[in-house]
Amino acid sequence: MDGWNYFNYFTEIEAYFWKKRGAHLLVSPLDWAIMEAWQKAGVPLEAVLKGIDHAFESYQRSRRGANKPLKSLAYCTDAVLEAAEEQQEAAAGGAPKTTKAAKQQAFSREELKVYFAKNGEALKRATERAALNEPEMAGRFREIAESLASSAILLDSPGTLDLEDLERRLTILDEKLHAVLTTHATGELMLKIRREVDGQLALYRRKMKAEQLAMVEKQYVHKRLLEEFGLPRLSLYYFS
Repeated sequence: MDGWNYFNYFTEIEAYFWKKRGAHLLVSPLDWAIMEAWQKAGVPLEAVLKGIDHAFESYQRSRRGANKPLKSLAYCTDAVLEAAEEQQEAAAGGAPKTTKAAKQQAFSREELKVYFAKNGEALKRATERAALNEPEMAGRFREIAESLASSAILLDSPGTLDLEDLERRLTILDEKLHAVLTTHATGELMLKIRREVDGQLALYRRKMKAEQLAMVEKQYVHKRLLEEFGLPRLSLYYFS
């Protein structure tokens, strides 16, 4: 997989799902949570696209497929995981693919500087809002913003930029941000989001295994908390 596909995991899936569905519609918060769960679980992009193909074929053969379009990636979860398992079995014993060089060429330094600056500004605004009523939360936001600024210095370092290592740093900051939000979010807000995700998943719970549900629920809550507090994702997977 080349560097562009590696870091544009979500947009590749989104575009492919649009193409299969035949409609350029907004992807729902649940669909985003499912894509994020696949990415966190390390499901390869090729396996996701193959699983979507299989899910659409199965759906079109079903009674529902004759009357209604397939609306959510939730219907594809089993097929995607099966495709991932098949790919893993096929690759067993083979030589590992080297993608490091390709990943290093995915973005220019100037593009990354713009991305870092945009996210730094969003963190600054969230810090200022939180300072009014949640000084402890504001302090944590400020620490994360400072760490992001420190990581941005790497963009001016000589030699080849190691995007994999940069992504590790950003992933750690994303995890810290999630921890802050879940710690400081009010019970009322968490209850509202939990009700949302339960409603979104109601039709698909029987199709998803317990570990799949837990991962999707976690990613959904994370996404909604970021939206509520006006915060960005920092990972390079959200660059586009």
